[in-house]
Amino acid sequence: MPVSSSAHLVLLPWLAGWRWDRLDPELRKSFEVALHAGAAGALLVGQRRVIATELRHFDARRAAVLVLSFAPPAIAGYVLERPIERRLGGPAATAAGLLAGAAAMVVADLADQRHDRGEARPADGLALGLAQAAALVPGVSRNGATLAAARWRGFSREQANMLSRTVALPVIVAAALLKGARLRKRGIDPGMRRAVVAGVAASFASTLASQRLIRLVERDRALWPYAAYRAAVAGIVLARLWRRGRRIPPDVAPSAPRVAPAPTAPSQDGVPATRAARDGSRAR
Repeated sequence: MPVSSSAHLVLLPWLAGWRWDRLDPELRKSFEVALHAGAAGALLVGQRRVIATELRHFDARRAAVLVLSFAPPAIAGYVLERPIERRLGGPAATAAGLLAGAAAMVVADLADQRHDRGEARPADGLALGLAQAAALVPGVSRNGATLAAARWRGFSREQANMLSRTVALPVIVAAALLKGARLRKRGIDPGMRRAVVAGVAASFASTLASQRLIRLVERDRALWPYAAYRAAVAGIVLARLWRRGRRIPPDVAPSAPRVAPAPTAPSQDGVPATRAARDGSRAR
């Protein structure tokens, strides 16, 4: 669904007060990719008849669409993944990504539904590829970005969903293979390995069990309900950040007011009494 699973993986632990941010960023991203890989595997199984039909009609035009939809996210992910994770991985940036994606979905869904199954052209593939590259920003959502791109290009809502799934599978598989190779090279502790395996299994099972719900959702459903949900989640995060910004840290006590020193009475010769007393004591 176009609500950004990556945003939920960042924001839910943050809202719950968990220490998710203390994990190695590479491990966090690998866990996220593992969840996507489990969902992709379930879609391959659940949508196998649709995929087989598409493969029977596979030709040079469809190959060009697939290549152009794959190249931008592959290049951007290889070059920009780590800088994006370092600079845009926090709650504020993720909330901004949710809002930006929601706005794009609402605006794009106003386009006419001119194109249907099998009418995608290379220019459409490039638009989908650029949308997938933009989805590297947390909160944007790959599904939401490609749905918005397909609707902006005039595809029907049902065909936009089909295109979104089709172009996502190669990217998800490639990302899973890349992360798997990196983890194997650097090593992973048994506890984290079990967590990744459990995440893949849970993602696969839940996605496979929800195939009927996916078909219902894709049946000419408008995108504004998803956009409204994304905006609501972003609003909760921004409100929490605003309240935290106004709160005074408990370990910072208010400073005590300054008290002016009491004036000293001058002696008869104009020398302050305190100084005269000090000089007298030295003389003794």
